[in-house]
Amino acid sequence: MQYVLLIYGDPAAAEGMSEEDGRAMMAEYFEYTEGLRRSGAYVSGEPLESAQTATTVRQRDGQQLISDGPFAETREVLGGFYVLECDSLDQALEHAGRCPGARYGSIEVRPVMVMPATA
Repeated sequence: MQYVLLIYGDPAAAEGMSEEDGRAMMAEYFEYTEGLRRSGAYVSGEPLESAQTATTVRQRDGQQLISDGPFAETREVLGGFYVLECDSLDQALEHAGRCPGARYGSIEVRPVMVMPATA
């Protein structure tokens, strides 16, 4: 079963980090990602650009509405994700608990929906 780990954090906290602390955090993520690869759980994962670079698209009454920025004003924003192949939710939660972002923000773990094959 595949699970997505959605990494949320407060951008203000990252902006307040020293350059040295930022490098240390990235080193933790590289180590964490390598551990996921060694375990065989890693499928994919990427960091995202800041929420200020987001563009949101909505369809309302036949009209496409485009706005700059994320869809909602929140303190924590989506900063990246991992897609993992795990035997169980418990295994995915164990991996999520080791994610460096769990110490500073939150990690949302969601199963990837399996779509039936179509002819």
